[in-house]
Amino acid sequence: MTRDREYQFGEPPQPPLGAGDVIVSPDTLRPQRLPPGQVRTRKWPVLHASTVPRIDLKSWRLEVGGLVTRPLSFTWEDFQRLPRVKVFADFHCVTRWSRLGNLWEGVAAEEIIRRAGVLPEARFVIATGYDFGWTTNLPLADFAQPDVLIADRHDGEPLSADHGGPVRLVVPRLYAWKSAKWLHRIEFVAEDCPGYWERCGYHNHGDPWKEERFGDQW
Repeated sequence: MTRDREYQFGEPPQPPLGAGDVIVSPDTLRPQRLPPGQVRTRKWPVLHASTVPRIDLKSWRLEVGGLVTRPLSFTWEDFQRLPRVKVFADFHCVTRWSRLGNLWEGVAAEEIIRRAGVLPEARFVIATGYDFGWTTNLPLADFAQPDVLIADRHDGEPLSADHGGPVRLVVPRLYAWKSAKWLHRIEFVAEDCPGYWERCGYHNHGDPWKEERFGDQW
């Protein structure tokens, strides 16, 4: 994906309400799509905690474990054979920019939950990236929303390494740091466990509409 391809010209893309094959994130239907304190960017800034990991698709795996009846391990070929979804969603970074009208493609979080057989005692999800064991945490209730997916394409193009490819988690209704780049493992747990940015002072939940940016909530 080139930088020119990422740039948005004109007004923000509008929800494709007539497209039956696209899941529309409900926040894109708000009269005001920018949460408090956010400004629209026409670009797609690149931000991450460390360096971009080099990932060989031949050895890439997506692991699913924890409180499940069926631990899972997907190769790239396995992942590509899973049922696919498209999600139209806005994307809000805690650093105060928002990219409106993204079309993500990949595998729904609901599909992973179903295949793994998540146990009733699971209440949280820990997402781990390939970037040196980086993690982020979120409630299972947020992970299980219909507009959450594990994406490998964005706006019709394969997801670039800078933006978290080969696959990243996308949680549209939380700040973007919850949408873990370079996703390697999804673990379902009973007790919450703050991730990298959460331990550094970011809010444990991260709802952009409540401006849950930072705070000592422990």
